[in-house]
Amino acid sequence: MKLVRYGADGAEKPGLIDGNGILRDLSEKVDNIAGRVLSPAGLDALRAVDPDGLPVVDGDPRIGPCVTDIGKFLCIGLNYVDHAEETGASIPEHPILFLKANSAINGPFDDVVIPRSSEHTDWEVELGVVIGTKCKYATMENALDHVAGYCVINDVSERRFQKRLAGQWTKGKSPDTFGPIGPWLVTADEIADPQNLDLYCDVNGDRMQTGNTSKMIFSVAEIIVHLSEMFTLHPGDVISTGTPPGVGDAMSPPKYVGPGDVMELGIQGLGVQRQAVRRDP
Repeated sequence: MKLVRYGADGAEKPGLIDGNGILRDLSEKVDNIAGRVLSPAGLDALRAVDPDGLPVVDGDPRIGPCVTDIGKFLCIGLNYVDHAEETGASIPEHPILFLKANSAINGPFDDVVIPRSSEHTDWEVELGVVIGTKCKYATMENALDHVAGYCVINDVSERRFQKRLAGQWTKGKSPDTFGPIGPWLVTADEIADPQNLDLYCDVNGDRMQTGNTSKMIFSVAEIIVHLSEMFTLHPGDVISTGTPPGVGDAMSPPKYVGPGDVMELGIQGLGVQRQAVRRDP
């Protein structure tokens, strides 16, 4: 299934994309795409619904983040061999974890609004993992059983904030709008192998990033095992699993986005995002 949330910011309704690509309303079946809806039982109940019996959503509504009530927005850094190499970093021994503030969460087609002082805003296409069941001490054998589905994430990053303002990476990862999620949540049963998905990111029509999740240093399962060893993962938690090479900060000279630029990014089977960039007034 492709689950989606549509409507005005803060007033999104649940929906699904049917086999013909038509957006249908799920409001009579569930309150939102969150919590128990993401459990195996909740997703099975939605699979039993005949899409043809659901109301068609007319027009061209805004598409919001594909999940809501996100408890933790967890991100893994330097998780592609070729991305670590382009930055000159050593291959990490364990997954590098940082957090994005939940206030960064944004719709997949909403504007990315860069802070007034930002001159170093960068792009990062990433595979997003949404947890569906409570998870502690996962094993490699059962880790993926805790995944409700997958989505596209743009881990937008302000490199000066991240690297030069002291403290942790969270500073550069958390400005408002720096976490577009969606357009939809594709349930895990439709993704045969999360470690074999093509990713790309274009800026103003030029291809910047090309990669495949097979190049991850730590697989989705390994990440879940590692994180759940330290703390509980809950339904609706989102994990952004790292980016392939081609980020602007690693180029010579570096390249960044500014007002008027457009980022487009996608992952095989998971849809496409598009964000125009503007500056906070």
